[in-house]
Amino acid sequence: MAHPAQHERQHSGHDRHDHRDHQGHPEHDAGHQGREDHGQDMDHEQHRQHRADHAGHVHHAQHGHGGGGVTWAAAAQATLHCLTGCAIGEILGMVLGTAFGLHNGGTVVLSVLLAFVFGYALTMRGVLKAGLDVRTAVKVALAADTVSIVVMEIIDNSVMVTVPGAMDAGLGDILFWFALAGSLVLAFVLTVPVNKWMIGKGRGHAVVHAYHQH
Repeated sequence: MAHPAQHERQHSGHDRHDHRDHQGHPEHDAGHQGREDHGQDMDHEQHRQHRADHAGHVHHAQHGHGGGGVTWAAAAQATLHCLTGCAIGEILGMVLGTAFGLHNGGTVVLSVLLAFVFGYALTMRGVLKAGLDVRTAVKVALAADTVSIVVMEIIDNSVMVTVPGAMDAGLGDILFWFALAGSLVLAFVLTVPVNKWMIGKGRGHAVVHAYHQH
């Protein structure tokens, strides 16, 4: 049988051992917490870097272009991109207005609305592929294409209304298609300088280019 004094010494040894074990745990917890804090700091730093990079691209779009650095080829490409959407909407509007027998004013309004819809849609399609959300893509499309589409539509519809008999011509009439094609070509030629100036100021399609480079 173990002596009471010996039993007490063994029990005291166990207490000291347990106490040392418990003292070791806070150090382990502190180390674990330190690693978690370090990981969070890394995540925050990466997030800040991402925001800084994004801000740099937007700043470049707004201020990084000089008027002399914009080529006519770049302006023509931006205009052609815008013209594609406008032409789809314009032709569809004229075709639908003529097919349904709308009066000239109704056909023009329909064509303009569809030109804006398709013009914005093409730009949004590109920036959505670049990873933007829908709300931001809408803002980019509005900033990039609004002025260009307005100029094109003013020129295009002015030609269509001015050419005698063009708005009243049927879809099978060569006059209708000749006037429409001529109006789109003229709209392109006169809008290229506008886009060149806007891109040179960091506006218009300069904003779209920044997001494609991001």
